[in-house]
Amino acid sequence: MFPIHDENPIRIIPYVTYTFMACCIGAFLWQITQTPQMQNAIVYALGVIPAVLFGGFELDPELVWVPTSATVFSSMFLHGGWMHLIGNMLYLWVFGNNIEASMGHLRFIVFYALCGIAAVLAQALPDTGSQIPMIGASGAISGVLGAYMLLYPMARVTVVIPIFIILHRVKIPALLVLGVWFLMQLYSSITTSSEGGGVAFGAHIGGFIAGMVLIPIFKYRELPLQIPFVHFNPLSQFMKK
Repeated sequence: MFPIHDENPIRIIPYVTYTFMACCIGAFLWQITQTPQMQNAIVYALGVIPAVLFGGFELDPELVWVPTSATVFSSMFLHGGWMHLIGNMLYLWVFGNNIEASMGHLRFIVFYALCGIAAVLAQALPDTGSQIPMIGASGAISGVLGAYMLLYPMARVTVVIPIFIILHRVKIPALLVLGVWFLMQLYSSITTSSEGGGVAFGAHIGGFIAGMVLIPIFKYRELPLQIPFVHFNPLSQFMKK
């Protein structure tokens, strides 16, 4: 289930969302134009390595490009492949503009960064000795999704669902889209081993929860929170003519 559009208009130009997307795309283009050896060095030098972050391991001096604490932020703009990048940018494109509009440009920068930090900690703290680098914007974007679910749970989202070889477009409430997404991350974090790398499901969960916790603090005061599942009938969206 891939979201491609939401019916939730905004009255501002989401400059910060566009800037984050441009930075991620630019960083990825820089990555892929390097030699394979340099690409690997970029991931280790600018990605978050829990064992380095918590002081139990030191990188080779030639890989120390920025202070260790700065990798928490630099890692948010790196990606491991085209699908990794496209998936993250799609979710940020669909949901980021409304969250930026809900709090303003400057507060959105801080909100996004804090969700990214929470995501890193959620993934790293259970295994502080891990030497596997973490990269990607998905932790911070997960915070955007958590915030969206509390602010606009009934906003209709157009999603593409592949059934066999046919792509079907349907409109369903954001609560259902994001709820299913979160449950999938939760299930995958329980059933998938993190050994040898892969998807940082713990970061997704941590970022999502951080977004839900932080949105009451960062949103404009006059913008009400919605309570998911209250007066929610998932079938009602399909019963309308």
